[in-house]
Amino acid sequence: MIESTVTANASELAPEWRRLELLGQSLALERQGEPVPDALIDDLKKAQHRVIGARDEHRTWSALNTTLLTTLELDVLACAVGPEAEPRLGWLFQTLQPTRPHPYPTLALIQELFALEARQIDELYGALGDTGALRRHRLVNVNAPGPYETIRPCEGVTSRLLGRADQPLAPPGANPVTLRVEWDQLILPEACLEALSEFLLWITHRETVFTHWGAQPTGGPVALFSGPSGTGKTFAASAIATRLGWPLYRVDLGRLVSKWLGETEENINTLFDAAHGRPMVLQFEEADSLFGKRGDVKEARDRYANLEISHLLARIETHEGPCILTTNLRRNLDPAFGRRFQLALEFPRPDATARGRLWRALLPPRAPLQGVDPDFLGRTVNLTGGEIRNAATHAAFLAAGRDGAIGLPEIALAVWRELGKRGKPVSPSDLGGLACHRSGVTS
Repeated sequence: MIESTVTANASELAPEWRRLELLGQSLALERQGEPVPDALIDDLKKAQHRVIGARDEHRTWSALNTTLLTTLELDVLACAVGPEAEPRLGWLFQTLQPTRPHPYPTLALIQELFALEARQIDELYGALGDTGALRRHRLVNVNAPGPYETIRPCEGVTSRLLGRADQPLAPPGANPVTLRVEWDQLILPEACLEALSEFLLWITHRETVFTHWGAQPTGGPVALFSGPSGTGKTFAASAIATRLGWPLYRVDLGRLVSKWLGETEENINTLFDAAHGRPMVLQFEEADSLFGKRGDVKEARDRYANLEISHLLARIETHEGPCILTTNLRRNLDPAFGRRFQLALEFPRPDATARGRLWRALLPPRAPLQGVDPDFLGRTVNLTGGEIRNAATHAAFLAAGRDGAIGLPEIALAVWRELGKRGKPVSPSDLGGLACHRSGVTS
């Protein structure tokens, strides 16, 4: 069961925004040398009390899993998100920072708003450093901790906090996989299904194990799916994404790798920075080409290629989200990479029983059939799931072109065409029990 996250509603967040508004009004008066009215101070105290109460009960920020953030870190997060959640705060921040063309606060403004002491200023800069929780958990962006650096929420943070429907924009360098697969559509050995269910636990119970139980945090989880082409690796990745209710994106390595020095690493960083914190599954195909056995460095380009692969692997390992690597040739993978996977699963070719189930599932459900027994088809020809899908669809088009039902002659021809794709000579005997129905099939 997927652990639920509590989305803060508008009324629960209202004290946060009201507090920031009152702090901004007080600062504006102080800058003009005017006293802050008692009524404003009383309103500020009341807002402060409501903010503390809501935070103590974890009612406001729980959608972002911020239970380990300090009070100051939550204040910084509120300042970063506020302009996007409440436009009036953006206009207020721009009034307080007249030279800034955007509504987001600088560190200098945050320091003034909360009247931070020297010790708290040091804490502020530490919180926004590379190892600080706000940056580490991809909650806010800041180029470098400096007094006039702008602090913005990372992509998707405000949507998650407010429960808004996040527009599923593909991260740079990835393409959406539109295939939606329900869990009961997976036709795999029971051991494979159990392993896939265990992989889901790494995603759905992450907060319990790492946050509440105190396990050593890791990135990922990362899975390696290996096996012959057409055995269901991408199908299984789609089923995982569907089970989570998340989109699946296939990473296009051609859009990441560049001949220019340093640009590949920059593209990789852009991909993972955009994906971090967003509910999605990333799939990397042909993992053997990425994490194959590394040879000797014979020229400078080899050394840089190894560095690029190491950088990609490091980002995959530290990315807090599921990554699935698929390969047809597991033997080509460097064994040193094995320990980095939370799951390494071999997808076998389907046996006769599984092939029968695949034929039954992949023949168009509303197509007219004539004398077609899926179990017989499963026993007679040894095809993978991908090959069965192609043959079933091809047979449907043959039948539609003849304005008739899908029968064994259409399936025999479709299977013959599919076997020919293997790049080896095909003989009628390869059709098994379909050979006698191969009307119109030529060798």
